[in-house]
Amino acid sequence: MDVAGLDRFIVLAKRQTYVGDGVKAAPSRSGAHDLTFAEGEWSYRDSYFGGTDFLGQETVWLRDEPVWAMNYYGYILRPELIDAGRAGATIKAALSAMYAEGRFLGGFEWSGPHGVYRDSSTGDAAHFHGREAIEVGGVEAYALNYFGGLVKP
Repeated sequence: MDVAGLDRFIVLAKRQTYVGDGVKAAPSRSGAHDLTFAEGEWSYRDSYFGGTDFLGQETVWLRDEPVWAMNYYGYILRPELIDAGRAGATIKAALSAMYAEGRFLGGFEWSGPHGVYRDSSTGDAAHFHGREAIEVGGVEAYALNYFGGLVKP
């Protein structure tokens, strides 16, 4: 597996879907929200449930074979400090800045009008886990835990 090529495609797909307000696809499961992207022999699907609190999975296929996946669960911890709209705007702006660096892992911090976004992770695209959070006034108000890596037969 070309992990560098995979990593490049993951960043591109993430930029084109959630962060880039990509076109929604037909839901893959009842009640799901799905976003898809494809380039050449690569394809990507982000499928999640919920809104304010949500759970999802991103999957990458190479020549129609699943090669990578990531699961995540995000939730509002302090609704009196941040709502779904402000959290979403903060996440999109922060991730857009991180993806502009050509990566989706490795730690990142970004400050915006609704709080401070922090991401920490260990590993690389082959095997990783991490957490993103938004602090408002020094208090963690939103969090998301994620993990994933290569899918092998």
